[in-house]
Amino acid sequence: MIDSDGYRANVGIILCNEQHKLFWARRVGQEAWQFPQGGIDSSESPEQAMYRELREETGLLPDHVDVLGCTDDWLKYDLPRRFVRRHQSPLCIGQKQIWFLLRMCGAESAVDLSAGDKPEFDRWRWIEYWAPPGEVIFFKRGVYKRALKELEPLLAQEA
Repeated sequence: MIDSDGYRANVGIILCNEQHKLFWARRVGQEAWQFPQGGIDSSESPEQAMYRELREETGLLPDHVDVLGCTDDWLKYDLPRRFVRRHQSPLCIGQKQIWFLLRMCGAESAVDLSAGDKPEFDRWRWIEYWAPPGEVIFFKRGVYKRALKELEPLLAQEA
């Protein structure tokens, strides 16, 4: 779903454990690490898309997580010019995302990166809360910082 401004609707998933470390996954065959994320289908709400993407990318089901909250509004990032597919219609210039903060309540053994038809990730690990903006691809750093900043108070409420 690409809006009239050229942004693809998407969800981002920040999954934490009891120690407030974050689930960090490596894209298949690359040295590119990121949070799970994915597009919102036209028939889905952001929450429905989040659960679908969670299952497809991590193998986790709703019973394995608690939803702590989500961003109040869309967070946007622009794609660098070299990543914009100019032949595509409608033209997509970036993504707008609703970010969800989840706490894993199931066992780590429930993670199955091959659960989806086409796995996105081939490895995962837990990392410190503020590490992702320094490790993700450069054009996603700003949106990662904004999402983490907005959602961080939800972890403080848990402590």
